[in-house]
Amino acid sequence: MTPPQPPPEDILTLFLEFLSVEKGLSVNTIQSYARDLAKYFLFLKKEKISWPDARETDLVRFIHHQSLSGLSARSLARLISALKSFYKFLNLDGRLQKNPTVHLTSPKAWISLPKFLTVAEVESLLKQPDTTDVRGIRDRAMLEVMYAAGLRVSELITLRMADIHLKDSFLLCRGKGGKERIVPIGKSAVEAVKKYLDDARPKLMREPVNVLFLTRRGDRFTRQGFWKLFRQYARQAGLSPKISPHVLRHSFATHLLERGADLRSVQLMLGHSQITTTQIYTHVSRERLRRIYDRFHPRA
Repeated sequence: MTPPQPPPEDILTLFLEFLSVEKGLSVNTIQSYARDLAKYFLFLKKEKISWPDARETDLVRFIHHQSLSGLSARSLARLISALKSFYKFLNLDGRLQKNPTVHLTSPKAWISLPKFLTVAEVESLLKQPDTTDVRGIRDRAMLEVMYAAGLRVSELITLRMADIHLKDSFLLCRGKGGKERIVPIGKSAVEAVKKYLDDARPKLMREPVNVLFLTRRGDRFTRQGFWKLFRQYARQAGLSPKISPHVLRHSFATHLLERGADLRSVQLMLGHSQITTTQIYTHVSRERLRRIYDRFHPRA
């Protein structure tokens, strides 16, 4: 006789612990998976299906329901990833013999190409902070470092003083799952950080802290706080109001590849575990080349 299975809340807790302890996923990814699975369990409850009895057809109906509700292509892809990881965990833990997600796929068409800025747009954005002001000096340094190293917002705001090596022009970054990587930074970023350390950080610091970039209260930035700053400067630069800080990371990768950087090097700098993740930027470059060709070739 099969022992009774725990309720959804308990099995979800076990799964999230597995993601944290065994898989070493980032807090943000775990929180996203938790939200996705909470929606799934709610769907099963409404359909009066217990989670151990769910079949592939139930999963497809749930995904279709989420698609109709307006979930973005990228969010749908992440949702499928969460479901596949959840059922793989159940198999590994011996709680289910069959995996109903085996044949679930994330159609490539669902994942849109990343948006990026032109070099001129990036330069315009970087010029927006008022560097005669303490906070402007800090903001310029943050934007310069983010673009110079292709950092995620979470990676930027958690940089420590010991992570930045200005003399040798590189920084140490902690990415998803706590993985460390070394990324070079250019002269513009080095100079901006030097100015920040000399003229701004001492004035922002209330008590000794090891975080590099400080708010006006002397604290570490939140992701929301940085997003607010970024959106302000994007508006000033005449960029789309929907633009996100992640566009600087996309721009970093695209600009490197357009200028001849090899894919493996860009993969290492971005901290991608799979080179297939980095390859999406080659599609961006090809799309741009196609537009240029169609626009300028006399027989296009």
